[in-house]
Amino acid sequence: MSSVNTISSQYYSLNLGTIEIKQSRQSFYRYWNRLHRFQKTLVLIALFLSVLYVLSHIEFHHKQLKNIPSNHEHQPLAKDKNWQPIPDRFLDVKDNRRPYSVFKVSMNGPTNERQQKVVEAFLHAWKSYKEHAWGEDELKPISKKFSSWFNLGLTIVDSLDTMYIMNLQDQFTEARDWIEKKLNFDVDRYNNLFELTIRILGGLLSAYHLSAETVFLEKAYEFGNRSLPAFDTKSSIPYSDLNLMRQKAKSPSWTSDSSLSEVSTLSIEYNDLTYLTGDKRFEAVINRISQTLHRLNKPDGLAPIFIDTNQGQFRGRTITLGARGDSYYEYLLKQWIQKGAKYDKSDEHFYLIQDWLESVRGIRQKLVKKTKPSGYMFVGELLSETFSPKMDHLVCFLPGNLALGYSYLRKIPDFPKDDLKDLMNMAQELTETCYQMYAQFPTGLSPEIVYFNTHEDSTKDFFVKDNDRHNLLRPETVESLYYMKKITKDKKYEEYGWKIFEAFEKYTKVENGGYSSINDVTSPERVNFRDKMESFFLAETLKYLYLLFEDEKSENLDLKHWLINTEAHLIPIPNT
Repeated sequence: MSSVNTISSQYYSLNLGTIEIKQSRQSFYRYWNRLHRFQKTLVLIALFLSVLYVLSHIEFHHKQLKNIPSNHEHQPLAKDKNWQPIPDRFLDVKDNRRPYSVFKVSMNGPTNERQQKVVEAFLHAWKSYKEHAWGEDELKPISKKFSSWFNLGLTIVDSLDTMYIMNLQDQFTEARDWIEKKLNFDVDRYNNLFELTIRILGGLLSAYHLSAETVFLEKAYEFGNRSLPAFDTKSSIPYSDLNLMRQKAKSPSWTSDSSLSEVSTLSIEYNDLTYLTGDKRFEAVINRISQTLHRLNKPDGLAPIFIDTNQGQFRGRTITLGARGDSYYEYLLKQWIQKGAKYDKSDEHFYLIQDWLESVRGIRQKLVKKTKPSGYMFVGELLSETFSPKMDHLVCFLPGNLALGYSYLRKIPDFPKDDLKDLMNMAQELTETCYQMYAQFPTGLSPEIVYFNTHEDSTKDFFVKDNDRHNLLRPETVESLYYMKKITKDKKYEEYGWKIFEAFEKYTKVENGGYSSINDVTSPERVNFRDKMESFFLAETLKYLYLLFEDEKSENLDLKHWLINTEAHLIPIPNT
C-alpha cells in the first residue's frame, strides 16, 4: 500500500477522555482569577495556536489521503518511509480509468540474419556477465570482474526489455526471478537521481508494460515512493543525489548546482508511474519542474547546462547539446507526445512543443555550422557566447529527435511546410555527419568527442584530440539511424548501422566473453580495451541495432503507440 494510504495511524486524536468537571470547576475558576490580564492573554493565544496546529495537520493528512496536493508552499512529499506493496486496485490491468490497459505483448524474435547476429552479440555479452558479474552493476570483461555503481544489479534491470524484445524468454525469466528475490533498494549510498530514473525506474516500467508481470510495477512503485524526497525543494528543482535506503536527497558535495539534463529528464518515467498507479504525487512533481524550467529566461530557447537547486535559477552561460544538456531538448518533445501531442494553444501542455520548436530554431541559428571542405553539418557549443566547434557523440541523439518531431508535426494541417522541410533536412544532414564520425576513422568507430574545421583552407573536416579518442559503446548514432529508417523508409540507414555493428564486432568484442569500451579508435592495431561493458550497450546500443534491422512486414514496435526513453526503455503513449 502506498504511503498515501497508510496515514490513518497518524491522525491526531481529539478524544480527551472523561473529565470530572464538577470537582475541578471551582479550583480551576479560582486559579484563573488569580492570573494577571497579560498572563490570561498568553494562555488564550497558546491554546488558539495549539488548536490551529492540530487542525492544520488533520487537514493536510486528509488531503494526502485523497491524493490532493497540499496548499503548503514547502511540504515534504514523502512522510512515511515504511513502504508497503502496491494496492491490488492499482494492478487491475482492465481498469478503464487508466489511460491505457496493460497486457502481455507478443514478440516474434529475430526474423533475418542481421537481427540474429545482434541476438548472438547480446547472448555473448550476457553469458559473460552472468558468469562473472551476476547481480552486480556492470561487467569488467577483460579482468572478469565487476564494477559497482548503484549496487542494484544495473545490467539486469537495464537489459530486461532488450531480452523481451529479442524473445529471449529463458534469460528474461531468470532476470525477473532475480528482481523478485534479490533487488533490494536498501542501499546506503547516494546515487544520481537521473541515472537511477532512466535506468532502474525506466527498465522496470518497460518490463511491466511488455510482460504485464506485476513484480516489475511493485518494484517501480517502491522506487517511486523512496525517491520522492529528492523533489522536496523550495525551488521545484530536484536534488541530484538520492539515498534510497535513508530516503534522503542532497546536492553534490562540491556544488549546489544540478545539471539541466538531469533535472529535466525524469518526466516520462514519473508520469507513467502516475498513469499506472493512480498516485498523483509523481506527476505533480514533474509538472512543477517542467513549469519552472518553462518560466526561466532562455534566449533563443537555449538553456545553460547548470541550474541552482536552492534558487531555481540557471548558472553560467554554457550551452551544449552534449553532456549535461542533451536530454532536456529530447524530453520536451517526448513529454509533449506523452501528454497527447495537441498542437493547440489552449492546451495546458502546449508550452512543451513551443519550447521545443523555439530551441530547434535557436540551435539552427546559434549552434549549427558546416565544415570545410565537405560541408558536413554539425552542432557546436557556446561557452559564454563564444562558439566552439566541439561536438560530443551524445549530440547524435538530435537527428532522431528531429525526425520524431517531424513525424508528428507533419500531421498538423496548418503547420508551415517550410519548417517541416527544414526539420527533415537538419535530421538528414546531422545523421550523415554522425555516421561520418564512424566511417572516417580507421576502426569504423566514433570517438567520444570530435572537433570540426570551418576554415576555408581546411583539408580535413574534423579531428580528434588525444584524450577524446575512446569509444564507450554508445548508442546515440544507431538510435538516430533507427528513427531515420523508421520515418523515411530509406534503407541506407540500415546499411550504415550494419557497418557500425561490424566494427563493434571486430574491435570491441572480447573473444572469451563480453564487449569492452576501447581507448583509441584511430589505431586498429592497438585499440586498448578499457575493461568495462556499460549497461547501456545491452539496454540501448544492441536494442536499437536489433530494431533497425527489423523487416518492415514484421515490425513489433509502432512509434504511434510507444515512446522510447533516453535509456531506450519502452513506455506506451496514453490513449493510443
